[in-house]
Amino acid sequence: MVNGINLALQFLDSFAFIVLAAAGLAIIFGIMGVINLAHGEFILIGAYTATLAVTQLGLPLVVAMLVGGLVTGLFGILTERVIISGAWPNYISQRTLGRDVIEPLYNRLADSMVATFGLSLILTQGARIRFGNSIDQIATPFGAISYGEFSYSTYRIVLAGVSIGLLVATYYLFTRTEFGMRARATIQDKETAQAMGVNTDRMYMLTFGIGSALAGLTGALFAPVISMQPTLGDQFLVEAFVAVVVGGPSVVLGTALSGGVLGAILATFSNLYGTFIGRIALLVAALIALRFLPDGITGFIEQLRKRRQESE
Repeated sequence: MVNGINLALQFLDSFAFIVLAAAGLAIIFGIMGVINLAHGEFILIGAYTATLAVTQLGLPLVVAMLVGGLVTGLFGILTERVIISGAWPNYISQRTLGRDVIEPLYNRLADSMVATFGLSLILTQGARIRFGNSIDQIATPFGAISYGEFSYSTYRIVLAGVSIGLLVATYYLFTRTEFGMRARATIQDKETAQAMGVNTDRMYMLTFGIGSALAGLTGALFAPVISMQPTLGDQFLVEAFVAVVVGGPSVVLGTALSGGVLGAILATFSNLYGTFIGRIALLVAALIALRFLPDGITGFIEQLRKRRQESE
């Protein structure tokens, strides 16, 4: 028999997990057109950085989480400069060979997939060589709430609120600020943006860094509740891609809607039949959504809006 409170709490947990897992990828894949198969390892960097900052440096947990996001954001900028745009290697080759040696990977889906898959292997094995198969865990804060014969982690409920706050902040950044306007102009029409005086090279670098920082912050937020092992990023990757693809072209709204729909499906089936069946139900729902809504949820909403305008 389904316990209503259990189901509601599990929905909040699933919603937070899907939204936070997809937060950074929604920018790097959804906006910039880069299939980042190292997204899980960016989450790994944030989780390891936050954990080591607490256990080795003694930093407060909140500060350690911010450090995790910052370090991952800087690593993302390094990745963008060296691998994705090739700006730094090309700068050196222009002065030695007189030509570029790397073509940017933006909107080259297959090439970006191969390059970032190689990066993910390097990061996973590098973490295993440097830190071993696991590191010390951070204690989960805030304790647990009890209801009847059940109890639930308060921290996991807090994560649901954090995920909504993160979506609102991302929406504000990309739709209500001058930086967001310049970033969207760069990605939609690079040549026109350059003609308008926008430094498109810097916009690509900073936008990729922001997406990476969000991935790192996700890892730092989940550090107290997941096992610290080099493959921890794998458990986020599938949900992240599914949420971004099902959400559609409107990145922030799409991530929120797909997080709600997929979170409800994952919570219901996990509550009734266990976690394994819940993940299978999630993938089946994603396949059905892609079959009947090829442009995702927000693409379908946009089609309905255009049809209504045409009929008026």
